[in-house]
Amino acid sequence: MACFTVPLAAAAAAGAARHSKTCRKSRNPFVSRLDWLAKMMLGGSFLLAIEHVWHGEVQFTFPFLTAVEEGPEAVSEMLREMATRGVAMAVATVAAWACMVAAACTGARKAAAHV
Repeated sequence: MACFTVPLAAAAAAGAARHSKTCRKSRNPFVSRLDWLAKMMLGGSFLLAIEHVWHGEVQFTFPFLTAVEEGPEAVSEMLREMATRGVAMAVATVAAWACMVAAACTGARKAAAHV
């Protein structure tokens, strides 16, 4: 119902962090690649939002999430889905991003060693 909001919040946090002064000056490869994480989270959230609109779980009028109109049981189900599926998707995306950054750093080190 609203699992896409968790990666969306993570994308907003990563985007805000990458614009901070300390992140711009950092030489840490994970900090310097926060833009990758933000883009991955935004892309996943966008696709999930489209899927939820397609299935009628999100509407374009207030309150936007149909579970809010359906009552407390539906809201409870929505929050449980956000806590389980949304967090799991965000964690999986961060893990994939960490693997990508590690692979990029390893490749850069190998290329520099051959020069």
